Amino acid sequence: MTECKAGRPDANAPRSVLFVCAMNAIRSPMAAAITRTLYPHIIYSRSAGIHKGENDPFVKQVMNEFDIDISTHNPHTYEELDDGNFELVIALTPEAKDHVEEILRPQGTPVEFWPLPDPTLETAGRREQRLEAYRLLRDTLIVRIKNRFGWQESAKSASIG
Repeated sequence: MTECKAGRPDANAPRSVLFVCAMNAIRSPMAAAITRTLYPHIIYSRSAGIHKGENDPFVKQVMNEFDIDISTHNPHTYEELDDGNFELVIALTPEAKDHVEEILRPQGTPVEFWPLPDPTLETAGRREQRLEAYRLLRDTLIVRIKNRFGWQESAKSASIG
């Protein structure tokens, strides 16, 4: 199983990051919660969507497997954010990439695009097969986030998962 425990980022990692996807229901809230878990009080992370979706119960379940509680997450749009100054924006869908690049072009905020699969497309099969698609997304995000921001085990890191 992929580990998601607190650590330290590289010195050049951004101090604030916004993850954006289509509905702020699956990919971006997972990414923001994982970032907060990996780098507590070090990297400020938020999530937003191009549209406002609904909470997804599979997200809650696979995140709870690593003791990451996202039950207080309420999907919202990029325009609804009250704190819009981020050092980095990471778009997780093509639609999100186009949207944030258009908005952020005048500010010069860097936008990265991480194309990730949509686990809801795994609609065939039993519940466990569908959950596996969400687990794969979660584990992929953990690896991508650690690779992008760097990760070194901190002295006080406690294993999550």
